[in-house]
Amino acid sequence: MNKNITAEIMLRVVVFVCGAVVMILELAASRIIAPYLGTSIVVWTGLIGIILGSLSLGYWWGGKIADKNANYKRLGIILAISAVLTALISYFKPVLSLIQNIDSLEFGAILSTLILFAPATVVLGMVTPYAVRLAIRSIDDSGKTVGNLYAISTLGSIIGTFLGGFFLISIFGNARIISILSITLALCSLFIFLIENTNHKRTYLLFLIFLAPLLFPAPGLLLHSGDILVTDVDTRYNRMWVIDRIDKETKRPARYITNTTEVTQSGMFIDNPTELLFKYAKFFDYAEYFRPNFNSSLMIGAGAYSYPKHYLDKFSDATMDVVEIDPIMTDIARRYFALKDSPKLNIFHEDGRTFLNKNTKKYDLVFMDAFLSYWAIPYQLTTEEAVQRIYSGLNDDGVAFVNMISGIEGPAGSFFRAEYATYAKIFPQLYVFKVNQSVAPDKIQNLVLVATKYKNKPAFLKTKDSNDILSNLWIKKIVTDISPLNDDFAPVEYLNSRAFF
Repeated sequence: MNKNITAEIMLRVVVFVCGAVVMILELAASRIIAPYLGTSIVVWTGLIGIILGSLSLGYWWGGKIADKNANYKRLGIILAISAVLTALISYFKPVLSLIQNIDSLEFGAILSTLILFAPATVVLGMVTPYAVRLAIRSIDDSGKTVGNLYAISTLGSIIGTFLGGFFLISIFGNARIISILSITLALCSLFIFLIENTNHKRTYLLFLIFLAPLLFPAPGLLLHSGDILVTDVDTRYNRMWVIDRIDKETKRPARYITNTTEVTQSGMFIDNPTELLFKYAKFFDYAEYFRPNFNSSLMIGAGAYSYPKHYLDKFSDATMDVVEIDPIMTDIARRYFALKDSPKLNIFHEDGRTFLNKNTKKYDLVFMDAFLSYWAIPYQLTTEEAVQRIYSGLNDDGVAFVNMISGIEGPAGSFFRAEYATYAKIFPQLYVFKVNQSVAPDKIQNLVLVATKYKNKPAFLKTKDSNDILSNLWIKKIVTDISPLNDDFAPVEYLNSRAFF
């Protein structure tokens, strides 16, 4: 094949590949950052803004250097540098472990993207304008050439988006995707060098030099002392780690699932899988006081199915429907957390809000425990419209239990007070339990909100027959200084961020 034809074909391949790599990298970036900073709109805003800014800088820089002296050797060097910078992203864990301690979520999202993803994106942005300069043969067809190459780049971005979101992240996980992208860019660099260079030995040597970072493994999960990593799983929705460690309070062996090095999502005692490990989940058992002789319940957000297992074991005559968005979480629960199939347990793999929107069944109880971290709360489950769906899905004497992470008073309690106002707009009676009495009300903590569909006080509150329950009941008036949330306006991330300012 003619050298010029080969070069033209290769230019188009490179532009397509770089367009795809940018979008796959952006999707992978959201998954890489999520365990440390969450998946909120704040994180996505910082990520998208910095990526677009980096691409713009790359377009300008690539065009500028292309006008000076455009040749295939320099394009090969640009691609090689992008391969190295992409490979270095795999060393993200120490960086993000430090950034997650920054109080400002906005600054953390911007800083993490700047450090980890902006350098590679800038260089990738240089490729298309540089390729355009190489492809233009005359001013007469320059418009056509520019249009074709940018169309190819955009097509690559479209394919990369679908390929990354639908397949790659679920199949390979973040670390392998970064390696695949790096190697792909390095191979493009090699082919460009081979087009330009007749000295193949020098080309191969340069190729190996640029690939050197790929030869050294990135550091693994930063475990705490005594932790044992059981498995590391990437799903379509999240990155999850299963860890064995000794529970600090009971000194018993326990197993946890987490999407961050600092906060665990669910857990169980290894020697008794149906016993509740986390204190907040024990407050769900107050259902027998608020709604005696219940038969059916709905739980949105299963985690490792810690509470469903306990519930079915303790309340042997009751049934439970569980809505868990991620089917792989259910598989993890079966493989590592002793979840067993039961005719009393029905599992639905879909978003909790979409389930509520179409649900026609009536329940005695609804348990809400759907969040990944303080920064990753699905806002669509916090709004007036969602709460109305919960209310409609309860029998006339039904009760809803909502696990929340927030303060009660002060800036740290902004989200709680908004959510309290939202439930108060729909339910006639609300009760709030502080899981840990030692934590000050203006500090972030676990709270359990109980909303009853009936108006009368439960009998046990009148007779005070449970001192343990009443000792955790918040009896002070809740200040309703924040408006209820709705589908049109639910600034969950902003309300939570007030705890740090």
